[in-house]
Amino acid sequence: MNKNRPIHIDLRLIKLPLPGLVSILHRVSGLLLFLTLPLFLKMLQYSLFSIETYTQLVATLRHPLSRLILIGLLWAFLHHLCAGIRYLAVDMHIGVGLTQARASSKLVLFVSLGLTLLIGVWIW
Repeated sequence: MNKNRPIHIDLRLIKLPLPGLVSILHRVSGLLLFLTLPLFLKMLQYSLFSIETYTQLVATLRHPLSRLILIGLLWAFLHHLCAGIRYLAVDMHIGVGLTQARASSKLVLFVSLGLTLLIGVWIW
């Protein structure tokens, strides 16, 4: 038996490849969207209940902290959408090679961050 093996692996020292990072971010963004779904449904309920609750909701959403949170959720949605399209292509055996996987991972990150910045600047 080899005694030189590490007993405890430090996960912070492992360099994750870009497709692995996109995969983890896809899962995190999906979880974030799932957990905030009740908040969005409550906001929809407030917006439809009366004009007073609608104006309170609009005032709350105009706060800079609320806008930053919404931009973060916008990124989660756009990243989850772009990575989901990438995984649908991979399921159809399109882009399964190593160089293609790396290129599509870069494209997912670039498009999701670019669209988030574009839409975030537009709605700010």
